[in-house]
Amino acid sequence: MPDDLTRDIIGAAIEVHKLLGPGLLESAYEECLAREFVLRGIRFERQKPAPVVYKDVKLECGYRMDFLVDGRVVVELKAVEALAPVHEAIVLTYLRLSGCRVGLLINFNVRLLTEGIRRFIL
Repeated sequence: MPDDLTRDIIGAAIEVHKLLGPGLLESAYEECLAREFVLRGIRFERQKPAPVVYKDVKLECGYRMDFLVDGRVVVELKAVEALAPVHEAIVLTYLRLSGCRVGLLINFNVRLLTEGIRRFIL
């Protein structure tokens, strides 16, 4: 179920944030979250290409999802002062390109991680 899976993903992200806190680069959180997924047995692909299909031709334009979890949930990480509409647009674009219905946008640069999580459903 996507709800159980998103709960597991959020739990892993909370663990990373609890141990590291805010203030690191996005790449550090990505590395640690990947490790936490492995420890919890969560299947994922990291830096998964998201090709654009234009007039029936698949184009590699350099778009990459931070994580595609269990082939069902797009996870995009940020470590920014505040999430902006463009960050939400990116997640929605990755959902459309991947065919997934559920996405998580997680900003680690917050005091409490629950303040930095947004869930999207297409």
